[in-house]
Amino acid sequence: MASFSGYLPYAFALIIAIPFLVLLRQFVFTYIRLKEQEIKLLTVKSNTGNKTQSYERMTLFMERLKPSHLIQRFDKDLAVHEFIFLTEKNINEEFDYNASQQLYITKNSWKNIVDSKNAIIELLHKTYSEISGNATLDEFKTIFIMNFINGEDYISATIEDLRREILIIT
Repeated sequence: MASFSGYLPYAFALIIAIPFLVLLRQFVFTYIRLKEQEIKLLTVKSNTGNKTQSYERMTLFMERLKPSHLIQRFDKDLAVHEFIFLTEKNINEEFDYNASQQLYITKNSWKNIVDSKNAIIELLHKTYSEISGNATLDEFKTIFIMNFINGEDYISATIEDLRREILIIT
């Protein structure tokens, strides 16, 4: 028994130290988990800024695709086929410039944007094929706008989808 009493202070210290070490371990793991959550939250916040800018840029692109804006872009002395060529080139260049925004936009919205762009280009060509070869540029522009108005307003629908999605993100 005498030999056991010599170890009694060590046993007492061990009984005190074990709960302290367990609590210290829990504290360290909780602290690490909270720091990881903080880093994730900061990453999400910075990514939200990129997403917001992407939605803004693509909304601006969609606004520029509206025929009322397209018809005002070039000189009135152009031939109809020159206007169509320049307009299509302008649309494709602006689209290519904004193509990186698809990283931040949902697949559905990006598909709607691409479909709207293609539909406007198709409408340009369809309107050109419908008019007579000697129509003036002003007549072409009028018919182009009327064809757009009489059809489905896919540009406004796409802009509305972008608005809904940005409200969800922010």
